[in-house]
Order: sequence, then C-alpha cells, then structure tokens
Amino acid sequence: MKLVSWNVNGLRACVTKGFNDYFKETNADIFCLQETKLQEGQISMEIGEEYSQYWNYAIKKGYSGTAVFTKIKPLSVRYGLEEDSEPEGRVITLEFDSFYLVNVYTPNSKRDLSRLDYRLEWENRFRGYLLELDAIKPVLVCGDLNVAHTEIDLKHPKPNLGNSGFTLEERGKMSELLEAGFVDTFRHLYPEQTDIYSWWSYMSKVRERNVGWRIDYFLASTRLSPLIIDAQIDTQILGSDHCPVLLAMEDIQG
Repeated sequence: MKLVSWNVNGLRACVTKGFNDYFKETNADIFCLQETKLQEGQISMEIGEEYSQYWNYAIKKGYSGTAVFTKIKPLSVRYGLEEDSEPEGRVITLEFDSFYLVNVYTPNSKRDLSRLDYRLEWENRFRGYLLELDAIKPVLVCGDLNVAHTEIDLKHPKPNLGNSGFTLEERGKMSELLEAGFVDTFRHLYPEQTDIYSWWSYMSKVRERNVGWRIDYFLASTRLSPLIIDAQIDTQILGSDHCPVLLAMEDIQG
C-alpha cells in the first residue's frame, strides 16, 4: 500500500506547477493534501474515477484546508476533532476495515508565538483523539505537523531554538504523542539520517542550499511498525514550499 502526503500551500497554484503529473506518477493508493486554500467549487480535480475525494474546507477563504484522494473506499469519514469545532478545516479521518487514516494540518504557533497556547491545547485534544481511535484499530497519521522534533530535523537547530516550530513546548508535544504509542515512520527506518527536509523558506537560495526543516510526517501506531516497508521524502519535487512525503506499507487491510 502506497500513501503520499503533501502540503501544497495552495492547490490551485500547485496544479499549475506540475501537481497532476506528480499525482499520476506516484499512483498512490491514498494521497493526502494540506493547505489546499480553497472553497468548494473553486477547483475540479480530474484524477481518475478510481479515486474518491474528501475535502475539509476552512471557513476563512484562502486559508488552511485538507483533502484526501483514495482508491480504497472508506467505511466512514469524519471532519475535525469534535463536531462543529474545527472551522479551519484541519483534520479528515477515514475509517477503513483494519485501520484509521488521519490527515492533519497542525496549527502554526506564529512567528511571535501568539498562538502557542492555542497550539498546545489543540495538541492535547489531538493526542486524545488519536488514542481514542487507536483503542479501536491502528492509526496512520499524516500531514504537516508544524514541528521539527529533534535537532537533526532542521539545518540550523541552535539559532532556531525557541522559534515557532522548534520550541521546547512543541517538541515536547511530539514526544508525548510518540510515547503514547506511535512511531515516526521516517525515523523508524532512518534514525540518524541528516540533511533530509520537507519544508524550506521562500527566501532567496534557501532551498538551493537545503536550509530546511522536516515538519511533514507519517506516524503509525507502534503495532504497525513491522509492516513499514519504506518512508521517503521527495525533496526534488517543487510546486510548493513543502515537498511530498511517502509511506509504503505491507497491506494492512486484511
């Protein structure tokens, strides 16, 4: 089973920069998007009849939003963490026979950390939600988690310590989630790999010099770790300030 996750930072713009070609080339079973930045009816995705499409739009126009395209028909689909409490379109959960898939765009704490308290409270609710699901069947989580967990997950850790996405508080919430029964699939396979990132600033020459952060993830319930075949980061794919991340799993539908 092949899964892809990509923060496209505006799907309409990304489509003009090769999204459709990449989508067809990967031929994923499940393809998840974050930061779609559009409303219902603003785009028509011709991705093939084999895919079902699920969208969670933010109320605010041109902001946030998530989507999932899947060849595997879900048993159920849920939007948000709690009913009517997620106006920013950040979470889509698909239930399958043997697992849940949660596509998430975690709130950013903002450069001045003005949203850090909200972010930490949201993280607690999100972890609780995942644990409720995990008590029923295993969970795969993918998306832009807006945190570089360890020092090897960004190019310049020391000057960024305390900055949004690399505060001790945000990193601690990621540690709490992993310790609650999840694995970072990329680090599970490549625990010491350096200089592999999934996001780069749009500032001049930053991406060319690979001054990046790894903030896009596939997490899995710990009991799924024996089924992980590979985890990849397609750093060469442009079209967004993020690049796609991929996960190959043995079939967990049976």
